[in-house]
Amino acid sequence: MPASQTKLELAEVEALARECNRWGRWGPEDELGALNFIDAGAIAAAARLVRRGEAISCAMPYDQSGPQKGDLGRTNPVHYMIQDGGDIALGAQDHLAGLRYADDAVTMPLQSGTHWDAFSHIFYDGKMYNGFGLESVTSSGAVHNALETMREHMIGRGVLLDFPRFRGIDWLEPGEGIDGEELAACAAAQNVEVRRGDILLIRTGHLRQAHERGWGEFTGGDAPGLALASARFICEREVAAFATDTWGCEVRPNETDAIYQPLHVVLLVNAGVPFGEMFDFEELARDCAEDGVHEFLFVAAPLPFSGAVGGPVNPIAIK
Repeated sequence: MPASQTKLELAEVEALARECNRWGRWGPEDELGALNFIDAGAIAAAARLVRRGEAISCAMPYDQSGPQKGDLGRTNPVHYMIQDGGDIALGAQDHLAGLRYADDAVTMPLQSGTHWDAFSHIFYDGKMYNGFGLESVTSSGAVHNALETMREHMIGRGVLLDFPRFRGIDWLEPGEGIDGEELAACAAAQNVEVRRGDILLIRTGHLRQAHERGWGEFTGGDAPGLALASARFICEREVAAFATDTWGCEVRPNETDAIYQPLHVVLLVNAGVPFGEMFDFEELARDCAEDGVHEFLFVAAPLPFSGAVGGPVNPIAIK
């Protein structure tokens, strides 16, 4: 449904954040949040979902053709060669016996493509998830809630909710929000249940729209996404993490003028639910529509850059 034209007051958003708050649930030093819902039993059960052995990547390419244009200081990755065929031809490696090699490097903001937000990415009133303060992120990186804490925990049962197919359209338009009732309705229509420990994947079609019409304001601009009213659905079902095919997961324009990206405050800061952004669900959605199966083993561990507040991932759905 379209996002409400009535802006929410600060008190309403903060009340929802308190309702969803999980600080201290797993102890004062916890840095996993909702990822605690993915236990060994959940991973083993997810592995049993593999039937065909078909692996589908949900990552965007990391290259200069990406959507970044400098918003929030983010640029597209720059890939360059350290040693290439020309170096070999010109004799730069003649000191080596027999073997020749190519080598390369990349420079990139860690959240310029498909990525997970770590809990250290967002603060509200000077606090991130579980009450850690600003001092936890220095010029050397995060010492609490850093990206590497997730490196062994982003694996489990993935569930794709395909909203364009559910609504019978090509894509949701910017400003259209998805609330908890529609999350439940889409899951029921796709004959899949969202439950404890799931990694919930939400396709809006926004990436498909960008592929067909150009990037435009894809990063930083208006977008479809989750409404604040989706938070109860995610928390009540104890979803471990979720990802969308948009730049910021939540509906834009925001539903309040009081907080920029308020769902980040409710779910990332208070509920401890990791956000995945700019995932590419087009191929996965086609496969799910063909076989009618919207659950699968999902492996999406981020690269463990020490102290990072977010970072790249090549998410794989295995069916």
